[in-house]
Amino acid sequence: MQSALYVALSAQVALSNRLETVSRNVANMNTAGYRADEINFAEMVSKAGPDKVSFSSGGENYISRQNGSLNKTDNPLDLAIEGEAWFAIRDANGGLSYTRDGRLHISDDGTLKTVTGQVVVGAGGQPIQLNPDGGTPLITQNGDIIQGDEDIVGQIGLFLIPNDAKLTRKENSAVVPDRAVIPVQVFDQHGIRQGYVEGANINPVREMTKMIMISRAFESATKMIDMGSESQKTAIRELGKTS
Repeated sequence: MQSALYVALSAQVALSNRLETVSRNVANMNTAGYRADEINFAEMVSKAGPDKVSFSSGGENYISRQNGSLNKTDNPLDLAIEGEAWFAIRDANGGLSYTRDGRLHISDDGTLKTVTGQVVVGAGGQPIQLNPDGGTPLITQNGDIIQGDEDIVGQIGLFLIPNDAKLTRKENSAVVPDRAVIPVQVFDQHGIRQGYVEGANINPVREMTKMIMISRAFESATKMIDMGSESQKTAIRELGKTS
């Protein structure tokens, strides 16, 4: 009897964690370059009693690496990445993070920045300086920046994050990996498309379907707990009469 209550309770904890990830995904479905939250669950088997009882773990969150769709904007400072690479950005404190949100602008002093003010860096980690009065830049697949009649005035860095790296979220749809990144040097599989923005890798219909399924499963677990509690009360009441 007690085991059923604990199993149902573990299910509620797991479902609650899953609902939180789905809610975050739904809230960010229109955030450029956003990577969806996913969660892994594991079976936990108790051997304390004569019978094995399976419980659900609370779940381990991770960030999906699946690419989002590319949306054409024709804005020359909107950039999207084809492949698995990331832009590198530096915040006001000097910390580096990595993002797929390529909505950029040129600041008054010519520094190439994101729409939220982080500095976009090159392959060597250096800021990219352009002429604020130099006209619309042309940005090639490998990140070379050509402005006006001048030669290449800079290059946007692209970086690969190891597949086994754990990612921590930062602002501007950015992440910080726990492993060293690798600068992209060959651009046959990874490159930049100018005039495009990558959307979130979230399927709204699928996420809403998940939310409905999770809500129903949570209700079922709640009913199981209520039934188990009622059965206990009945057993105590009946046993009390015969003692």
